[in-house]
Amino acid sequence: QKGESVHDTVAVMSGYSDVVVLRHPERDAVTRACSYSRRPVLNAGDGTGEHPTQALLDVFTIREEVGTVNGLVITLVGDLKHGRTVHSLAKLLTHYHVKLRYLSPPGLRMPDSVTRYIADHAPGIEQVEVSSLEQVLPETDVLYMTRVQRERFSSDSEYRSCCHMFQLTPHVLSKHAKSRMIVMHPLPRLQEITQEVDEDQRAVYFRQSEYGMYVRMALLAMVLDNKLCYPTSN
Repeated sequence: QKGESVHDTVAVMSGYSDVVVLRHPERDAVTRACSYSRRPVLNAGDGTGEHPTQALLDVFTIREEVGTVNGLVITLVGDLKHGRTVHSLAKLLTHYHVKLRYLSPPGLRMPDSVTRYIADHAPGIEQVEVSSLEQVLPETDVLYMTRVQRERFSSDSEYRSCCHMFQLTPHVLSKHAKSRMIVMHPLPRLQEITQEVDEDQRAVYFRQSEYGMYVRMALLAMVLDNKLCYPTSN
């Protein structure tokens, strides 16, 4: 409200702290902040761009719950256009041998910049857009659900036209999904996963959230242990 710039805020806060953890509504704001800060900067989400710490905890969750990331079919569902979590996760998965499936409402598909990044950095990864949960669940090992983000729409009618398109219910799970598939969600959820699914052994999203605390603790410990992060004093 006061109109203070990101430059000034980060410059001041970096003098008060050992690490700056920044979430900002503008895409690439964190990248710009790195040039202003005298301390390490961690990206906690920048608009519709990236959310790298979420991607780290997502891969950790897959390893903990499945045992490996390689060889899996990973399906990303929801608002893939604006969802920074799926952007970061898809890019991180270029370090593994996986297959990616994309399921989104019309107009909310995965950005070309992300699919091109994957094709350029891991051309062996198969990327396929699908049209329904029923179509993709039989082959899916990791189902990554996301909400359709109301705040990204200019009108309620536009939001309502697509927010109920894909919903995971116990019936859909029991009829179409593998018994050892896992269901993930970066949270918060809306109507895309019913509460009844919480009782299913395949629902891991609350453990996923807990894993996030440990991953971010480890990330802070790693950054703070790097003595090069600090200015020398005599």
